[in-house]
Amino acid sequence: MKVTNEKTEQRQVFLTIELDPAEVEESLGKSYQRMVKKVNVPGFRKGKAPRDILERFVGREGLLDDAVHDMVPDAYEKALQTEGLEPVARPQFEVTSMEPFVFKAVVPLQPMVKTGDYHQIRVAEEPVTLSEDQVNSMLEIIRHQHALWEPAERASDFNDQVIFNIKSDIDGTPFINRLGVQYQLIREQTFPVPGFAEQVVGMKVGDTRQFKLSLPKDYVNSELAGKEVSFEITVNEVKQEKLPELNDEFATQVDKEYKTLDALRDNVREVLKKELEEKAKREYEQKVIDELVKMAEVEYPPAMLVLEIDRLVREQLRRFQMPDDRLEEYLKAVKKTSEQLRQELTPAATKNLLEAIVLGEVAKAEKVDFSDAEVDAEVAKMVAAMSAENRDKMQQFFNSPESRRSVRSLNIGRRTVDKLVEIARGPVTGTGQTGKEE
Repeated sequence: MKVTNEKTEQRQVFLTIELDPAEVEESLGKSYQRMVKKVNVPGFRKGKAPRDILERFVGREGLLDDAVHDMVPDAYEKALQTEGLEPVARPQFEVTSMEPFVFKAVVPLQPMVKTGDYHQIRVAEEPVTLSEDQVNSMLEIIRHQHALWEPAERASDFNDQVIFNIKSDIDGTPFINRLGVQYQLIREQTFPVPGFAEQVVGMKVGDTRQFKLSLPKDYVNSELAGKEVSFEITVNEVKQEKLPELNDEFATQVDKEYKTLDALRDNVREVLKKELEEKAKREYEQKVIDELVKMAEVEYPPAMLVLEIDRLVREQLRRFQMPDDRLEEYLKAVKKTSEQLRQELTPAATKNLLEAIVLGEVAKAEKVDFSDAEVDAEVAKMVAAMSAENRDKMQQFFNSPESRRSVRSLNIGRRTVDKLVEIARGPVTGTGQTGKEE
C-alpha cells in the first residue's frame, strides 16, 4: 500500500492511498464469499457458484464495488498508523480509481489550541439587588394563582374567563368544533387565531356572534396558512376574577407554614434573591468564558462543527418530542430546508464548539479530573432522585461507558469553570499560557 500525504490545512490531512494488487485480490476474495451466498446464479445452488462464474455473472466491477466496503476502512486504518495520525471525527472518502485501486481520505485532526494567559482574566461582578417592587410583583402573581372565578352579570371584557360553544370551518371543512370551551380573554392572544379574543370581548351570556379571521402566514400547518376561518361563538358563561386580599389570611391560604403576610413576603424575597443570585452566577461564568475564548487561538477541522450542528438539530427535534427519523416532518412544520436550519444553528454551534475546545485545554493545563469513584457517587445521587419505578432503568443507563464518560466530562467542565471563576476573582499572578500544536 502506498500512502501520500498531499497537504495539511484547517486541521485536516489530505491523504491519497493506493492499494497493491495483492491487497485488492484479498478483498475481492472476501467479497466473493459474501456475494455468492446472496446472488442466484443460473445452474448453481446459492453459495455454490465458483468465483470465475460469479464474476462473469455480476461483472468484475460488481465485485470491486462490494469489496470497497472492506478495502477502504482497512486501508484507512493502516494509513493512520503509518502516518501517526489520530483523527477526531470520521473522515471523508473519495474513490478516484478502481484499477489500480486509489482513494482519497480527508482526516480531521485534533484542534490546535493556544489558550493565552488566562490567569490574567479579571471580570468585575455586578451586585445583586432586589427591589420591593419585584417582591410586590411576585405577590401579585401569587394572588392571581389563588384567585376565584365568579359569574359576571355583564358583557365580557379582557381578563375575564368565558365558557362558550364554538363552530368553525375553512372553506366548508371543519376547523374547531367544541362545546363548553373555557377561554380567558387575554389582549393580543394568538390562540386559536390572532384577533379571536378581541371578537369575543363584549359578548354576554346567551349571545351568538359570527365572524371571520385569517390564520397567520407562518401557521404551523402550512396547508392552512393564511386561509380564512369562519367562526360562530355562543357564550354560556362569563366569569370575572376575584383576587384575595393581601393579608395574613391570604398568607395562610398560600401555605399553612406562613402565619402572617410578612412571613410570606420574607419567603418570596428569599426565593427571588436566590433566583437572582443564581442568574448572576451563570451570567458571570459566561462572561469569564467569553474572555477566555476571546484571548484564545483555536483552529479546528470543519468536521467538528458539522458534528455540533448535528447535535443541535437532534436537540431541536427532542424539544418537539420528535425522534431523529422525523426530521423531514419537523422541517415541513417550521417551513425550512435542512440547509436553512443548519445555517441558522451554525453561530450557536460555533460558539459551543469554541468554548468546549478551550475549556478542555484549560482542564488539561490545570489537571482537572473527576475520578471513577466520583462518577459512581454522582450516578448514585442522580439515580436516587428518580422515582422508584425508574431507578433500575436509569441505573442501567448510567452503567454504560458512554453515559459514564458524559457524567465525567460534564463535571470536569463544571470544575474547570469554577477554577476560571476563582482566577477571575483573584489577584493577578504568574502566567498560565498553554498551547498545543501538531
